[in-house]
Amino acid sequence: MFKKAAVFTDIHFGMRQNSKHHNEDCINFIKWFCETAQKNDCDTAIFMGDWHHHRATVNVSTLNYTLEAIDYISKHFERFFFIPGNHDLYYREKRDLNSVPFIKNQKNIVLVNDIYTEDEVSLVPWLVGEEWTKMKRLDSRYVFGHFELPSFKMNAMVEMPDHGGLNSGHFPNQEYVFSGHFHLRQTRGNVHYIGNAFPHNYADAWDDDRGMMILEFGNEPKYIPWPSAPSFKTLNLTQLIENPDKYMNSNTFLRVTCDADISFEEATFLKESWQETYNLRELSLIPAKKEEHAQDWSGDVHFESAAKVAGAITPVPGGVGPMTVAMLMKNTLEASLRRQAGASN
Repeated sequence: MFKKAAVFTDIHFGMRQNSKHHNEDCINFIKWFCETAQKNDCDTAIFMGDWHHHRATVNVSTLNYTLEAIDYISKHFERFFFIPGNHDLYYREKRDLNSVPFIKNQKNIVLVNDIYTEDEVSLVPWLVGEEWTKMKRLDSRYVFGHFELPSFKMNAMVEMPDHGGLNSGHFPNQEYVFSGHFHLRQTRGNVHYIGNAFPHNYADAWDDDRGMMILEFGNEPKYIPWPSAPSFKTLNLTQLIENPDKYMNSNTFLRVTCDADISFEEATFLKESWQETYNLRELSLIPAKKEEHAQDWSGDVHFESAAKVAGAITPVPGGVGPMTVAMLMKNTLEASLRRQAGASN
């Protein structure tokens, strides 16, 4: 089937509500993937599932990005094998391709909608119903697919439970089994989840080990990270203040827990300054949990101390809201301007 193959998986065009930034990341990744494969003399490319994120409908803007990417790929490879994942089907448990059937009409692209074997290589789409029982009969040296195997991690925190059905023991004859579906790169025995194309959200935080894989027939796989991949990080404010250059650059998404006593105005100043200095993709400042930090960012009164002296307390859920804060700031500014005007008369 191939002498040397370039492989990637789980790119998810249209993710984050058809985000323009995400779709542009997808296009930039595809261009880097094709150029890197060409530099490494890859004659074949294999995609292992989940091209689109939304299985039921495809946004027109997202579709335009898809067409651009497919056209670019078709011009760079003799053959590009497209293995559908569960997100490429209308229903997870039925083999009804929804968002990608047009791909089969593209030059040099093979849409794999059934188990396909050539030479010592098998390509397996997302399995539905009892199709998983066919896996034990495969005797191919290499298997590429989109498998949901128990005991592997779906992300850094959650492990896939065993619901019966397919598991890694159903591949006794293979030297390598490569899979998409789980976004965390991980290996157990002969099964390799190669990881998604690039980090997509905070479930991928602190894990930038994503990109592409190159497999030369008969050799071990080689992983190449995408140097321009977006990066997701979660950390405390005190860590960030100590060494901002270490954590921030133009490809960074940051979620920062405020573990220091700072005011709303100070937090806003820090956020705006860092956004401007480092051109961050995103910076979210969130308050620490009560048990972790004494200062609470919500509430219009300290109930315990006020209850000792107040005749009655009317609680306000969530405390003073943003509209109240805005009006207080507006009134304070107007009062200050009036006072300055009076002093000058």
